[in-house]
Amino acid sequence: MPSRSSKLNKKDPSDFKMRFIVAGFIMFFAFTILGGRLWYLQVIKGDELRERSENNRIRSQEIRPLRGLIIDSRGMILVDNIASFDIAIIPSEAKDPAFVVSELKRLYEGRNLSYAGSPTLDLGRRRFLPLSLERDVAWEKLALVEASSAMLPGIVVDVVPVRNYTMGPVMAHVLGYVGEISPAELRHPQYRDHRPGAIIGKSGIERAVDHLLMGKSGGEQVEVNVAGQKLNVLAMVDAVPGSNVVTTLDGELQQVCWEAFDGDAGSIVVMNPRDGSILAMVSKPSFDPNLFNRGIKFRDWEAFSSDRMAPFKNRSVASLYPPASLFKLVVAAAALDQGLISAEDTIVCRGTFPFGDRTFRCWRREGHGALNLRQAIVQSCDVFFYTLGLQLGVDTIAEYARAFGLGSLTGIEIAGEKEGLVPTRGWKLQQLREPWQQGETVSVSIGQGFLGATPLQLVRVFASLSNGGMLYKPRILDRIESPQGDLIESFPAEPIGRLPLSAEHIKLLNSAMWGVVNEPRGTGRAAHRKERDVCGKTGTAQVVSMPDDDKSKESEIPYRFRDHALFACSVPCEDPRITVLVVVEHGGHGGSAAAPIAKKVVDWYMKNRPEDPAYAIFSDKGSMEKQP
Repeated sequence: MPSRSSKLNKKDPSDFKMRFIVAGFIMFFAFTILGGRLWYLQVIKGDELRERSENNRIRSQEIRPLRGLIIDSRGMILVDNIASFDIAIIPSEAKDPAFVVSELKRLYEGRNLSYAGSPTLDLGRRRFLPLSLERDVAWEKLALVEASSAMLPGIVVDVVPVRNYTMGPVMAHVLGYVGEISPAELRHPQYRDHRPGAIIGKSGIERAVDHLLMGKSGGEQVEVNVAGQKLNVLAMVDAVPGSNVVTTLDGELQQVCWEAFDGDAGSIVVMNPRDGSILAMVSKPSFDPNLFNRGIKFRDWEAFSSDRMAPFKNRSVASLYPPASLFKLVVAAAALDQGLISAEDTIVCRGTFPFGDRTFRCWRREGHGALNLRQAIVQSCDVFFYTLGLQLGVDTIAEYARAFGLGSLTGIEIAGEKEGLVPTRGWKLQQLREPWQQGETVSVSIGQGFLGATPLQLVRVFASLSNGGMLYKPRILDRIESPQGDLIESFPAEPIGRLPLSAEHIKLLNSAMWGVVNEPRGTGRAAHRKERDVCGKTGTAQVVSMPDDDKSKESEIPYRFRDHALFACSVPCEDPRITVLVVVEHGGHGGSAAAPIAKKVVDWYMKNRPEDPAYAIFSDKGSMEKQP
């Protein structure tokens, strides 16, 4: 009987060795693949897989802050926030996002609802964040989505706060609007802390103090089930609301100005002459800023951008108009201060002013006869100021115009302001490479020619005359408050200079403006009140030169060639509370088109805004003499 050892000895040991080598190689190869896969999953894809795994159970959601309120000076809320509901999708939870969206569309079709989202789904890199499909959806769609959540994995309802502009187009240019940050803005240092999709102020007050209004985002981590339904809130960081902005504006007065302005285009600016605060600022035509809350529709944008009337333009700060006869007050101030004329000196107006090979005309063809300075302002005699202007020279006129704040930015908080134009000899030589002509001085003397000013600049000119000579920086912001009403910052009145005029000369000019409105031959009689308390000045700015013998009726002249109508006034004369500036583009004559609008504004204000007895700034001027 053979032994066990003999049986084993029959096998060649080399056979076992080869088998061990093959088996070891196979095991090494298998473990190498397994180890490599584990390394790839844990090291290369670790962060993504961890996030994906966690998002199967825990969802991180941003809590968007409420932007601060914008409030008028009397507590009226001009801008607040309302809830808007979006239908969004979280791609990582949908598995097949395109299929889920198609299911959503099918549900809509079953209820005769239309899908308002983009026809294509751009997931980008936001697979774990809500991607908006439809914005500002109606309750019917919200109810359908919530009821069908089990059939729509990854579909969520996102609550988004949006701005509500309570006065719509009435105050659009002042308040501005908000919109989604653009790629170009994201690259700007001012917005380095913002993320794509952030909502920022685009114009007006919304833009000027965006950093104060925007607040700070919060967030929450919620536990969800496989259907994406919220089970539990694991952690939360509350959003911090933005600060509230209290303005100097008067919402009711703004509405009155809006309704009083019956022209196609133009501006009304109402200023408190005692401190430079803006009480109302209307620009027409306008737009509804609520259209921009969630992205303006293409057809609306096309309509606005192609409108030749430029509804987005804030004419109060960004449109330049010839100041016309309003500028005669500046020329008169210069002549008085230079000693070229006294209150008693007269100049004869025969209706024409021959100069070189050209004859300049007065608006009154038959002339005004002999006039002193006060009478010339009351009747707005052109020949009188042609004479004064030539005696002063354009550079001296420009010096006084700048002293009144023309030709430079006022510094108001709203962006887009233009500085206007006050021409000089040097300016023309530098810009046009041509020498100044004396005939151009004649035109500048009555506010025409190269001159250009914004309504905001012009209202400040008249405010400074009526308040005794102080030039203030216009302001719309009064103070910043916390959401709880605590004061954070205030913006007091800021005087920036004083007119180079004596109290006697200022008194003479104000007396003349009183006569413009209250005397029989005054050009501003349309603004007359029974209280006889309005001081003002009319202006008619020529848009194109018309032949002197042209007898065309105003209605026969194409709209774009008609004169602009201007009127400025302060009320009451002796202790002014408001200064009003009205510009009616292509409205015709200031006395007939602009003055009646200003009167409506003044009548309402004097009736509905009782005087504040704390103001008393004219004690050093004495009472103004009112002539019959």
